This record gives sequence, C-alpha cells and structure tokens, in this order.
Amino acid sequence: MEDQIRSSPQLATSSATATRKKQDMSAMSRVKRNCLFFTASLKEGFGFIKAFFTGLGKKVTAKNEQEATEGDLQTAKMQVEAVDEAEETKKRLDKSM
Repeated sequence: MEDQIRSSPQLATSSATATRKKQDMSAMSRVKRNCLFFTASLKEGFGFIKAFFTGLGKKVTAKNEQEATEGDLQTAKMQVEAVDEAEETKKRLDKSM
C-alpha cells in the first residue's frame, strides 16, 4: 500500500512535467508558425510593391497606349502571382504543422 502511495505522486509529478513541456513546446510551435505566416504575408506585400513599380516603369517608358496597357496587365499578373505564392506557402505551413 505504501508503494502505491509513493509511486502515485511521482507519476502525477512526471505527468505534470510532461504536460508542462508539451504546453511549452506548443507555445513555441505557435510562435514559430505565426512568424512563418507573417513572413509569407511580408513576401506577398513585397510582391505587390514590386509589381506596382514594375508596372509604373512600363507605363512611364511606354511609347504608345498598347505598351501602357501591357504594363497594367503585367502589374495585375504579378500581383496575382504574389497572392498565389503566399497562399501556397500558407497551405504548406498548415499541412506541415
């Protein structure tokens, strides 16, 4: 009977320690995951900025209306690609964690 009483607190203590470690790992995992999502969002934002300036450069150097329109189309295409890339990255992160 005394052995059971002595072993029970040890099991409870080791179980509590394991749970605490799991929660700490869980918190670190959440922080890491959120940082990775934030990084993906930043890359998306930089993609938009890059698309804007590329399109603006095309418009400024355009010799006719068709080239200016091509600049607009390229801007839109680059923005869509930036969004698609960010969404794909976020989906991969969701699956891996």
